[in-house]
Amino acid sequence: MKKLFTFLLPLAIVTGCSTNAVTGRKQLSLIPEQQLQEMALTQYKSFLSQNKVENTTTSKDAEMVKRVGSRIANAITAYYTQQGKGDVLNGYKWEFNLVDSKEVNAWCMPGGKVVVYSGLLPITQNEAALAVVLGHEITHAVAQHGNERMSKEMVAQGLGSLVGGLINNPQTASIFNGVYGVSSQVYGLKNSRSQEYEADHYGLLFCAMAGYNPQEAIPFWERMTKASNGAKPPEFLSDHPNDENRIARLKQYMPEALKYYKPIGK
Repeated sequence: MKKLFTFLLPLAIVTGCSTNAVTGRKQLSLIPEQQLQEMALTQYKSFLSQNKVENTTTSKDAEMVKRVGSRIANAITAYYTQQGKGDVLNGYKWEFNLVDSKEVNAWCMPGGKVVVYSGLLPITQNEAALAVVLGHEITHAVAQHGNERMSKEMVAQGLGSLVGGLINNPQTASIFNGVYGVSSQVYGLKNSRSQEYEADHYGLLFCAMAGYNPQEAIPFWERMTKASNGAKPPEFLSDHPNDENRIARLKQYMPEALKYYKPIGK
């Protein structure tokens, strides 16, 4: 078994590596996007059925989430269509929902299924900051960061040969739930630090393309730092960048983002 795994590991890495159309970075992607989207849709529907979803006709906050998310989705679609990379979004049917929860969180699953928790809104405070968050989370999906994390975990467990039966296989389903599992808890398998910086970078660009001021990212992360009350671990103990380093990177990305920024209505 060990010899088989030793053989499959480099084979999976060689055959599964591809250049991501969003970031231009080579990454391991063993799983067909369509399969991920099918599994994501099932879990998304299950999550919504078990949580209180705010109605856009009676909740201004829910309507705002849908409005901001739709603008970002439209900007991304237009941009990649112009770049001749529209197939990046094949199968995407965008949905944006606000869930009543004190948790400070938001996420986007393959296929464009997005949830914002109401506990995030007191920290975003305005539409532009919400756009920063949604741009970040949507980047994780369109850059296929979840596929990359799943693929690495499958190779680590010697499951590369099971990809074709992903949907009905309990082992790979368990890995899927570890990456995309949505509940009151955060994901089991975290994004890597490099993925977080990619999501910050391209999310800032998408925010600007949608007509939202990307400079709102800085005060937003300053508020996040204050809200955490220093509870986060040092960066070398965490997959995520610490807030100070993240803010420094965002300032580096800002000149590029501002090139795309045209305020809504102008």
